[in-house]
Amino acid sequence: MGRPVRRDQDGDEERSGELTTTTERPADVDIQAVPLRRPGRWIAAIVILALLALFVYGAATNGAYHWDTYRKYLFDQRITDGAWVTIQLTFWAMLLGIVLGVLLAVMRLTDNPVLKGVAWVYLWIFRGTPIFVQLTFWGLFSSLYTHLKFGVPFGPSLWSVNLQQLDALFFFACLGLGLNEAAYMAEIVRAGISSVGEGQTEAATALGMSWSLTMRRVVLPQAMRVIIPPTGNELISMLKTTSLVIAVPLSTDLYNVQNNISGVLFRPVPLLLVAATWYLAITSVLMVGQHFLEKRFARGSSRKLGARQLQALADATAGTGRDGGGGG
Repeated sequence: MGRPVRRDQDGDEERSGELTTTTERPADVDIQAVPLRRPGRWIAAIVILALLALFVYGAATNGAYHWDTYRKYLFDQRITDGAWVTIQLTFWAMLLGIVLGVLLAVMRLTDNPVLKGVAWVYLWIFRGTPIFVQLTFWGLFSSLYTHLKFGVPFGPSLWSVNLQQLDALFFFACLGLGLNEAAYMAEIVRAGISSVGEGQTEAATALGMSWSLTMRRVVLPQAMRVIIPPTGNELISMLKTTSLVIAVPLSTDLYNVQNNISGVLFRPVPLLLVAATWYLAITSVLMVGQHFLEKRFARGSSRKLGARQLQALADATAGTGRDGGGGG
C-alpha cells in the first residue's frame, strides 16, 4: 500500500511533509478577453447620425436660409470690423474684471471688517442686478453727471471734462462689463485661494517668507489650477455678453452690426448665422488656449506621466541598463 495522501484546502496533495501540485498552470498564457457586445449603443449612434444628416440636408436645401446672403456677408468689412470691436470689448472688460476681482477677493479674505463689508456689498449689488440694467445705467451716466471735476475736495478744481461732449460709449461699455465681471471673478479667485491648505502658508511663514511672496510663490501657483477653468468659462461668456452693449448704446460690435444689416435686407436668418459663425470661431480659439493653459498649470497635480516625462523616464532607464543591457 502507498502512503496516505492528504489534500489541503487548495486541492494540492501533501505527502510526508512534501507538497506536490496536482495541476500545472502554464506561466505565460494570453487571456482572450472578449468585450461585451452592446448593440444598443450602435443603434443609438446610427439613429443620431441619420437625424443629423437629415437636418443638414434639409437646411442646405431650404431656400429660406438664403445661403447666398450668408456667403456674401461672411467676410464683409462691416462684419469683420464688428468682430474686432467685440474682441476688444472682451479683452478690456476681462482685464478690468480680473484685476478688480483679485482685489475684491483679497478684501474678502482679510480680517478688516470694513474692507470685508465693502467687498460683500459690491458683490451683492453687481451679482444681484441684471447686466442689461447695469449697462443701461452706464449709458445714462453722462445725463446724471454732465461734468467730472478733479481737484481739492471743497476747493478749487484742477481739471474737468464734459461727459456729454465726449464720445465715450466704448469706454462705458467696457466699464459696465468689467465691473459686473469683477463680482464673479472675486468669488472665483477667493475659492481658488481657499482651496490651498493652510499648511502651505504656515510652512512659508516658517521659512521667513512675507505675505506677498507667499501668495506669489506658494498660494497662487497652486490656486491657478482651480481658478483657470471657471475663468476660461467667464471669458467665453463675456464674448457673448458683449452683444448686450446696445444698452449703452454701442452699436459697433458684431451682433449689432449684423442686426443693422439684416434690418436693411429684411433677412435676419443668414445674418444671424454669419454672427454665430464668427462667435463660434473666436470661441474655438479661446477654448484651445484655455486647454493648454490648464495643462500647464496642472503639471505635478496628477500621478499620470505625460509624453515627455515618459520619454525621459525611458531614456534614463535605458542609460542605467535596467532592461538587461548593462548588468555584469
